[in-house]
Amino acid sequence: MGIDRIIMLTGDSESAAAKACEVLGIEEYHSQVLPEDRAEILRTLREYGHTVIMVGDGVKDSPALSCADVSVAMKDGADIAKEVADITLLSENLDGLVDLRHLSDRLLARIHTNYRCILGFNTLLLFLGIGGAITPATSAVLHNFSTLALSGASLRSYKA
Repeated sequence: MGIDRIIMLTGDSESAAAKACEVLGIEEYHSQVLPEDRAEILRTLREYGHTVIMVGDGVKDSPALSCADVSVAMKDGADIAKEVADITLLSENLDGLVDLRHLSDRLLARIHTNYRCILGFNTLLLFLGIGGAITPATSAVLHNFSTLALSGASLRSYKA
């Protein structure tokens, strides 16, 4: 899904972090990390050109959430974490991140399709108008109709 590296940053002990990472298949972790150190790790990753997604649920995650390119809070997380985060998952587990990624990919595809349609149709109207094939009033009506048609088409829901 385009995610190259997963790092767990936790304030928990070394043994707890190692066990959790073993169960989850996470290869890199930092244990006993203070909140300000989590934020500094994220800043460093961003300085090296990485796009950083931070997922957290507690008050101690808030500084790091505010440093990430995209921050995600959990449904039952602390209010401050949900306030600072860009996104709050409505599920109680991380499976919602996968759904969110699929939804955002489909949304961006729709935006790009709409952009190409609008650009193509309006360019056609421009050339037809310049060539004298249609009047400015006809061009305006067709432009407005295309805008309404694309807006209506964009309202349709995706099939899962």
